[in-house]
Amino acid sequence: MKGMNKLERSLGKIAIPHLISYIIGAYAIGLVLFYVAPRMLFYLTLEPYYIFRGQVWRLVSWIFVPSDTSILSLIMMIFYYQIGGQLEQYWGTFRFNLYMWEGIVFTDIAAIVLYFIIGTKMPLSWFFSTQYINLSLFLAFAVCFPNLEILLWFIIPIKMKWMAVVYALITFYEILQSDWVVRTAIIASIMNFIIFYLSTRNYRQYAPQERHRKRKFQQRMQESEHRTKHKCTICGRTEKDGEDLQFRYCSRCDGNHEYCQDHLFTHQHIKLQ
Repeated sequence: MKGMNKLERSLGKIAIPHLISYIIGAYAIGLVLFYVAPRMLFYLTLEPYYIFRGQVWRLVSWIFVPSDTSILSLIMMIFYYQIGGQLEQYWGTFRFNLYMWEGIVFTDIAAIVLYFIIGTKMPLSWFFSTQYINLSLFLAFAVCFPNLEILLWFIIPIKMKWMAVVYALITFYEILQSDWVVRTAIIASIMNFIIFYLSTRNYRQYAPQERHRKRKFQQRMQESEHRTKHKCTICGRTEKDGEDLQFRYCSRCDGNHEYCQDHLFTHQHIKLQ
Protein backbone atom coordinates (compact mmCIF):
# COMPACT_ATOMS: atom_id res chain seq x y z
CA MET A 1 0.00 0.00 0.00
CA LYS A 2 2.89 2.39 0.70
CA GLY A 3 4.19 1.82 -2.83
CA MET A 4 0.73 2.50 -4.23
CA ASN A 5 0.45 5.73 -2.25
CA LYS A 6 3.85 6.85 -3.49
CA LEU A 7 2.89 6.03 -7.07
CA GLU A 8 -0.34 7.98 -6.68
CA ARG A 9 1.51 11.04 -5.44
CA SER A 10 3.80 10.87 -8.47
CA LEU A 11 1.28 10.06 -11.21
CA GLY A 12 -2.07 10.96 -9.70
CA LYS A 13 -2.27 14.20 -11.69
CA ILE A 14 -2.50 12.36 -15.01
CA ALA A 15 -5.37 10.11 -13.91
CA ILE A 16 -8.54 10.61 -15.94
CA PRO A 17 -11.59 11.47 -13.82
CA HIS A 18 -14.74 9.49 -14.68
CA LEU A 19 -12.75 7.12 -16.89
CA ILE A 20 -15.63 4.67 -17.01
CA SER A 21 -17.71 7.29 -18.85
CA TYR A 22 -15.19 7.36 -21.70
CA ILE A 23 -14.95 3.56 -21.79
CA ILE A 24 -18.72 3.12 -21.95
CA GLY A 25 -18.83 5.89 -24.55
CA ALA A 26 -16.35 3.88 -26.64
CA TYR A 27 -18.58 0.81 -26.28
CA ALA A 28 -21.58 2.81 -27.48
CA ILE A 29 -19.73 4.24 -30.48
CA GLY A 30 -18.54 0.76 -31.42
CA LEU A 31 -22.07 -0.59 -31.22
CA VAL A 32 -23.32 2.17 -33.52
CA LEU A 33 -20.49 1.48 -35.98
CA PHE A 34 -21.40 -2.20 -36.01
CA TYR A 35 -24.84 -1.36 -37.42
CA VAL A 36 -23.96 1.74 -39.47
CA ALA A 37 -20.44 1.13 -40.81
CA PRO A 38 -19.25 -2.34 -39.74
CA ARG A 39 -16.20 -2.27 -42.02
CA MET A 40 -14.73 0.56 -39.94
CA LEU A 41 -14.38 -1.80 -36.99
CA PHE A 42 -11.73 -3.70 -38.94
CA TYR A 43 -9.41 -0.72 -38.50
CA LEU A 44 -9.93 -0.72 -34.73
CA THR A 45 -9.21 -4.33 -33.80
CA LEU A 46 -6.20 -5.47 -31.78
CA GLU A 47 -4.04 -6.84 -34.59
CA PRO A 48 -0.26 -6.74 -33.89
CA TYR A 49 0.52 -7.31 -37.58
CA TYR A 50 -0.86 -3.85 -38.37
CA ILE A 51 0.41 -2.28 -35.15
CA PHE A 52 3.98 -3.01 -36.21
CA ARG A 53 3.20 -1.40 -39.54
CA GLY A 54 2.31 1.95 -38.06
CA GLN A 55 -1.31 1.54 -36.94
CA VAL A 56 -0.44 2.08 -33.28
CA TRP A 57 -3.92 3.32 -32.41
CA ARG A 58 -5.01 -0.32 -32.38
CA LEU A 59 -3.33 -0.68 -28.96
CA VAL A 60 -6.30 1.20 -27.51
CA SER A 61 -8.97 1.36 -30.22
CA TRP A 62 -9.91 -2.30 -29.79
CA ILE A 63 -12.07 -1.31 -26.82
CA PHE A 64 -14.46 0.22 -29.40
CA VAL A 65 -15.11 -3.23 -30.89
CA PRO A 66 -18.27 -4.56 -29.19
CA SER A 67 -18.09 -7.99 -27.60
CA ASP A 68 -21.89 -8.25 -27.76
CA THR A 69 -24.17 -6.64 -30.34
CA SER A 70 -27.55 -7.65 -28.93
CA ILE A 71 -29.99 -5.38 -27.12
CA LEU A 72 -28.65 -6.76 -23.84
CA SER A 73 -25.41 -4.90 -24.47
CA LEU A 74 -27.21 -1.62 -23.70
CA ILE A 75 -28.27 -2.97 -20.31
CA MET A 76 -24.74 -4.15 -19.62
CA MET A 77 -23.36 -0.72 -20.51
CA ILE A 78 -25.59 0.86 -17.89
CA PHE A 79 -24.61 -1.79 -15.36
CA TYR A 80 -20.86 -1.42 -15.92
CA TYR A 81 -21.18 2.36 -15.91
CA GLN A 82 -22.74 2.18 -12.45
CA ILE A 83 -20.28 -0.24 -10.89
CA GLY A 84 -17.34 1.52 -12.55
CA GLY A 85 -18.44 4.83 -11.08
CA GLN A 86 -18.82 3.30 -7.62
CA LEU A 87 -15.41 1.66 -7.81
CA GLU A 88 -13.79 4.96 -8.78
CA GLN A 89 -15.49 6.66 -5.86
CA TYR A 90 -14.43 3.81 -3.55
CA TRP A 91 -10.81 3.44 -4.69
CA GLY A 92 -10.15 6.94 -5.90
CA THR A 93 -9.56 8.14 -9.44
CA PHE A 94 -5.92 7.06 -9.66
CA ARG A 95 -6.40 3.50 -8.42
CA PHE A 96 -9.39 2.98 -10.70
CA ASN A 97 -7.41 4.31 -13.67
CA LEU A 98 -4.52 2.02 -12.84
CA TYR A 99 -6.80 -1.01 -12.61
CA MET A 100 -8.49 -0.41 -15.96
CA TRP A 101 -5.29 0.48 -17.81
CA GLU A 102 -3.62 -2.64 -16.41
CA GLY A 103 -6.32 -4.74 -18.06
CA ILE A 104 -5.80 -3.00 -21.39
CA VAL A 105 -1.99 -3.11 -21.26
CA PHE A 106 -1.83 -6.77 -20.23
CA THR A 107 -4.14 -7.61 -23.13
CA ASP A 108 -1.90 -5.68 -25.54
CA ILE A 109 1.19 -7.47 -24.25
CA ALA A 110 -0.45 -10.88 -24.62
CA ALA A 111 -1.49 -10.12 -28.20
CA ILE A 112 2.04 -9.02 -29.13
CA VAL A 113 3.61 -12.08 -27.50
CA LEU A 114 1.22 -14.38 -29.36
CA TYR A 115 2.02 -12.58 -32.59
CA PHE A 116 5.72 -13.37 -32.24
CA ILE A 117 4.91 -16.99 -31.39
CA ILE A 118 2.24 -17.65 -34.02
CA GLY A 119 3.25 -15.09 -36.62
CA THR A 120 0.67 -14.14 -39.24
CA LYS A 121 -0.97 -17.55 -39.41
CA MET A 122 -4.25 -16.33 -37.92
CA PRO A 123 -5.91 -13.00 -37.03
CA LEU A 124 -5.39 -12.51 -33.30
CA SER A 125 -8.24 -10.03 -32.90
CA TRP A 126 -10.61 -12.99 -32.76
CA PHE A 127 -9.26 -13.86 -29.32
CA PHE A 128 -9.26 -10.41 -27.68
CA SER A 129 -12.27 -8.32 -26.72
CA THR A 130 -13.61 -6.26 -23.86
CA GLN A 131 -15.58 -9.21 -22.50
CA TYR A 132 -12.97 -10.20 -19.94
CA ILE A 133 -12.01 -6.60 -19.20
CA ASN A 134 -15.62 -6.17 -18.12
CA LEU A 135 -15.38 -9.39 -16.14
CA SER A 136 -12.37 -8.09 -14.23
CA LEU A 137 -14.36 -4.94 -13.39
CA PHE A 138 -17.27 -7.04 -12.15
CA LEU A 139 -15.06 -9.29 -10.01
CA ALA A 140 -13.30 -6.34 -8.40
CA PHE A 141 -16.65 -4.79 -7.54
CA ALA A 142 -17.82 -8.07 -6.02
CA VAL A 143 -14.71 -8.26 -3.84
CA CYS A 144 -15.26 -4.71 -2.57
CA PHE A 145 -19.04 -5.07 -2.11
CA PRO A 146 -19.63 -8.81 -1.58
CA ASN A 147 -22.96 -8.47 0.22
CA LEU A 148 -24.55 -5.96 -2.13
CA GLU A 149 -27.70 -7.42 -3.68
CA ILE A 150 -28.69 -7.01 -7.31
CA LEU A 151 -31.71 -8.30 -9.21
CA LEU A 152 -30.73 -11.09 -11.58
CA TRP A 153 -32.87 -10.76 -14.72
CA PHE A 154 -34.61 -7.91 -12.82
CA ILE A 155 -36.38 -10.52 -10.68
CA ILE A 156 -34.11 -12.68 -8.51
CA PRO A 157 -32.22 -10.93 -5.67
CA ILE A 158 -28.69 -12.26 -5.39
CA LYS A 159 -25.57 -11.05 -3.63
CA MET A 160 -22.58 -9.95 -5.65
CA LYS A 161 -20.28 -12.53 -4.11
CA TRP A 162 -22.39 -15.41 -5.42
CA MET A 163 -22.61 -13.85 -8.87
CA ALA A 164 -18.83 -13.52 -8.82
CA VAL A 165 -18.44 -17.19 -7.89
CA VAL A 166 -20.65 -18.22 -10.82
CA TYR A 167 -18.74 -16.03 -13.29
CA ALA A 168 -15.41 -17.24 -11.93
CA LEU A 169 -16.43 -20.89 -12.36
CA ILE A 170 -17.65 -20.26 -15.91
CA THR A 171 -14.40 -18.51 -16.78
CA PHE A 172 -12.35 -21.30 -15.22
CA TYR A 173 -14.28 -23.85 -17.28
CA GLU A 174 -13.64 -21.83 -20.46
CA ILE A 175 -9.92 -21.77 -19.67
CA LEU A 176 -9.86 -25.54 -19.19
CA GLN A 177 -11.79 -26.25 -22.39
CA SER A 178 -9.89 -23.83 -24.64
CA ASP A 179 -6.56 -24.11 -26.40
CA TRP A 180 -3.47 -22.32 -25.12
CA VAL A 181 -4.04 -19.25 -27.32
CA VAL A 182 -7.49 -18.58 -25.87
CA ARG A 183 -6.20 -19.33 -22.37
CA THR A 184 -3.50 -16.72 -22.81
CA ALA A 185 -6.02 -14.15 -23.99
CA ILE A 186 -8.40 -14.78 -21.08
CA ILE A 187 -5.74 -14.79 -18.37
CA ALA A 188 -4.11 -11.63 -19.74
CA SER A 189 -7.45 -9.80 -19.79
CA ILE A 190 -8.16 -10.57 -16.13
CA MET A 191 -4.56 -10.25 -14.94
CA ASN A 192 -5.41 -6.89 -13.36
CA PHE A 193 -7.96 -8.63 -11.14
CA ILE A 194 -5.55 -11.45 -10.28
CA ILE A 195 -2.98 -8.89 -9.13
CA PHE A 196 -5.65 -6.98 -7.19
CA TYR A 197 -6.92 -10.17 -5.54
CA LEU A 198 -3.49 -11.39 -4.49
CA SER A 199 -2.40 -7.99 -3.19
CA THR A 200 -5.55 -7.29 -1.15
CA ARG A 201 -6.26 -10.55 0.63
CA ASN A 202 -6.67 -8.59 3.87
CA TYR A 203 -10.12 -7.35 2.91
CA ARG A 204 -10.69 -5.44 6.17
CA GLN A 205 -8.79 -2.47 4.84
CA TYR A 206 -11.04 -2.43 1.76
CA ALA A 207 -14.33 -3.12 3.53
CA PRO A 208 -16.80 -0.22 3.41
CA GLN A 209 -17.04 -0.14 7.23
CA GLU A 210 -13.27 0.07 7.54
CA ARG A 211 -13.02 2.76 4.88
CA HIS A 212 -15.71 4.75 6.69
CA ARG A 213 -13.89 4.36 10.01
CA LYS A 214 -10.64 5.48 8.38
CA ARG A 215 -12.26 8.56 6.85
CA LYS A 216 -13.79 9.52 10.21
CA PHE A 217 -10.42 9.11 11.89
CA GLN A 218 -8.72 11.29 9.29
CA GLN A 219 -11.41 13.95 9.70
CA ARG A 220 -10.88 13.98 13.46
CA MET A 221 -7.14 14.26 12.98
CA GLN A 222 -7.58 17.19 10.61
CA GLU A 223 -9.93 18.88 13.06
CA SER A 224 -7.44 18.44 15.91
CA GLU A 225 -4.74 20.06 13.80
CA HIS A 226 -6.87 23.20 13.51
CA ARG A 227 -7.71 23.37 17.21
CA THR A 228 -5.94 25.92 19.37
CA LYS A 229 -4.86 25.83 23.01
CA HIS A 230 -5.04 29.58 23.64
CA LYS A 231 -7.42 32.28 22.45
CA CYS A 232 -7.74 35.89 23.50
CA THR A 233 -11.23 36.77 24.72
CA ILE A 234 -10.97 40.29 23.27
CA CYS A 235 -9.29 40.04 19.86
CA GLY A 236 -9.67 36.32 19.20
CA ARG A 237 -6.00 35.79 18.35
CA THR A 238 -4.49 32.36 19.04
CA GLU A 239 -0.99 30.95 19.36
CA LYS A 240 -1.11 30.25 15.62
CA ASP A 241 -1.21 33.97 14.89
CA GLY A 242 2.34 34.46 16.10
CA GLU A 243 5.02 32.59 18.01
CA ASP A 244 5.75 35.68 20.15
CA LEU A 245 2.20 35.93 21.49
CA GLN A 246 1.71 35.12 25.17
CA PHE A 247 -1.57 34.29 26.87
CA ARG A 248 -2.65 34.48 30.51
CA TYR A 249 -5.85 33.91 32.46
CA CYS A 250 -7.20 36.85 34.42
CA SER A 251 -7.77 36.07 38.10
CA ARG A 252 -10.06 39.07 38.54
CA CYS A 253 -12.54 37.96 35.87
CA ASP A 254 -15.35 35.58 36.79
CA GLY A 255 -14.92 32.34 34.89
CA ASN A 256 -12.05 31.20 32.71
CA HIS A 257 -11.14 34.08 30.44
CA GLU A 258 -7.80 34.17 28.63
CA TYR A 259 -6.13 37.26 27.16
CA CYS A 260 -3.11 38.01 25.00
CA GLN A 261 -0.37 40.30 26.31
CA ASP A 262 -1.96 43.28 24.55
CA HIS A 263 -5.26 42.94 26.41
CA LEU A 264 -4.28 41.27 29.67
CA PHE A 265 -3.98 44.57 31.55
CA THR A 266 -6.30 46.76 29.47
CA HIS A 267 -9.50 44.71 29.29
CA GLN A 268 -12.64 45.37 31.30
CA HIS A 269 -13.04 42.67 33.91
CA ILE A 270 -15.97 40.34 33.43
CA LYS A 271 -18.20 40.04 36.47
CA LEU A 272 -21.15 37.68 36.71
CA GLN A 273 -24.22 39.17 38.36
